[in-house]
Amino acid sequence: MRVLVADDHPLFRLGLKAGLEAQGLTVVAEAENGQEALDKALALKPDAVLLDLRMPGMDGLTCARKLRERGYRGLIAFLTTYQEPALLKEAALAGADAYFSKELSAPELKRRLLRVMQGEERLTPPDLPSLTPREEEVLALLAQGLSVKEMAKALGLSPDTVKDHLENLYAKLEARNRVEALEKARSLGFLQ
Repeated sequence: MRVLVADDHPLFRLGLKAGLEAQGLTVVAEAENGQEALDKALALKPDAVLLDLRMPGMDGLTCARKLRERGYRGLIAFLTTYQEPALLKEAALAGADAYFSKELSAPELKRRLLRVMQGEERLTPPDLPSLTPREEEVLALLAQGLSVKEMAKALGLSPDTVKDHLENLYAKLEARNRVEALEKARSLGFLQ
């Protein structure tokens, strides 16, 4: 398997390259950002492109989208420390085939890549709750620490209506209180 490795940390790339080559894979190129990965992948047509999510300039998600838009048919896998469900969904929508933790060993990474190539494993995005525009507004005010009364005033609603929106929001986020709702909303990508 011919692989391109894209990550903005040179030591990580070096270690990953050594680990993959020790497993019999060939690293045909390395890239330190998404644009470099895009250019090299389109020129060299590796069997797999391993991307980090966060890189300077063009990030991994944009790179994956552009690779698919330009006809790249090889495997695209994210290798990252970020495990938030919203990022998994974004990766799938960008055209990625896999999403792996950087904590995998080289033998396990090779095994998982082969499983994806053989169609035995696929990236399945998690189902994320769908919030109404009003629930998003309530969530934003909740994140600012406003009370129900303050939210009602800001939205021009009655406190009872705000409480109804909060109950719906808590149910969708599977949260029992403000703190859980905010933690869950952050992990799902609803709040930065």
